[in-house]
Formats: sequence, C-alpha cells, structure tokens
Amino acid sequence: MSFLVEDGHTTPEQHVSTTAVGVDRGVKIALACSDGTMRDRQFRTPGEARRHLVLQKQLARQQKGSTNRGKTVAALRRIKRRERDRRADFVSWTANRLATRHSMVAIEKLPVKNMTRSASRTVAEPGTRVAQKAGLSRSILDKGWHAFELALHTVARRTGCRIIAVPAPFTSQRCSTCRTVDPKSRESQADFRCTTCGHEENADVNAAQNVLADGLSVTACGDLGIARSVKQEPGGNPRGTTTPTAA
Repeated sequence: MSFLVEDGHTTPEQHVSTTAVGVDRGVKIALACSDGTMRDRQFRTPGEARRHLVLQKQLARQQKGSTNRGKTVAALRRIKRRERDRRADFVSWTANRLATRHSMVAIEKLPVKNMTRSASRTVAEPGTRVAQKAGLSRSILDKGWHAFELALHTVARRTGCRIIAVPAPFTSQRCSTCRTVDPKSRESQADFRCTTCGHEENADVNAAQNVLADGLSVTACGDLGIARSVKQEPGGNPRGTTTPTAA
C-alpha cells in the first residue's frame, strides 16, 4: 500500500548544471555511466553471506514452532534488513549525486516487474530456463534497478533534473562511435570491440554512451532520431565504489 500526498515543493524550471549523463544498469556492475565511471556496492558482506548460509542450514534442521527456530528466523531477518538498508542508502546517494550534478539523466526503459517475474509457471505449463531466469531476477533485485529509478525521479523533482527513459534494444550491441549494431561486437560481459570501426570500450560504458545519445535525441527532437545501422555480412565509496575507466 502506498500514499501520494502533495508536499508543496515545485520543480525548478531550469537545472543549475547543463551537463547530461547516460546510465546503464547491469547485473555485474550496478550502474555504468557514460562518463566512464562505474558505481557498485556489495550489500551483503562475505561474513554475512557465510552466516546466512549457516543459518539456512540450521533452519532446515529445526522443528517448526520451536524457540531455536524463531531465533534463527530473527537472525536471518536481521541480515536481510541490513542488506536492504545498504541498498536503499546506495541508490538514494547515487541518484542524488547524478540528479544534482546533471541537468539530464538518460536511462533505459526497462520492464523490471516483468523481468523479475517468476519463471516457474505451473505444473501444466512449466517455464523454460527457470534456473537461469531466477538467477537473473535475483541479480536485478539485488542491484536495486527499480529503486534507483524511483530515487532518480524523487530527487529530480527537487533539482529540476530531467529524467529521460529510452528504448533498451540494441544499446549493448551498438557501437557508440560509428553506430553500427552487431552482436559480435560484444565480445564478453565486460568487453566491447566494434567489428566495423574497431572502437574498444568497456561494454557497460559503451551502452551508457548509447543511452545518453538516445536521450539527447529525445530532448532535441521530441522523439528518437537515431536510425539503426546494422552490420552487413559479406555475401550475406562507503556507499559503493566509483571506478573510472579508460576511454
């Protein structure tokens, strides 16, 4: 349940900054920015991860309704609560930093709710690749994709920053330099090397630069003005780390 109330605050007509940034959300690195910085944080410490595993094994052996089981459940909840608090702090701090420093933040328009929906389906209609989809769903939820987007919009109301959501298809396969789309350019999760012009970049940063370009097209034209160029085959911090990458 949620409530919407008018707080009396008005959005500034113009942001003090004139810069723009594109943001790519990922499952390995939470947020990659078009300026080359990456923002990420582990919300559960290694010690808490080990402790959580031990507690889960204890829980499986304990009798339902017992005092010891209740203590184990309480300990598990404390770990989860600390994890949620760190995630909320990370997305809030990062969103505030981006929406304060930039007049526009471009992000991908992602159906997070559908992407995190259970893939198990029913016995009569079983899902496909359930384990893989479940792992992706956990990673998306862990990185706080939706929470970050909500935090961005919240801060933007105060700073006047414009949040632009652009279509996600091909941002990870398109070269940010020559605009050619080719799945083969994405050599690995982290590496992008254009098969046409040879441009090399961190794959997430390259995607963020494409997101920024699409966002700037929206602000300039009111619609996406970037055509898809397809490769032709011959004959056919305490709040997380901020990592700069080489251009």
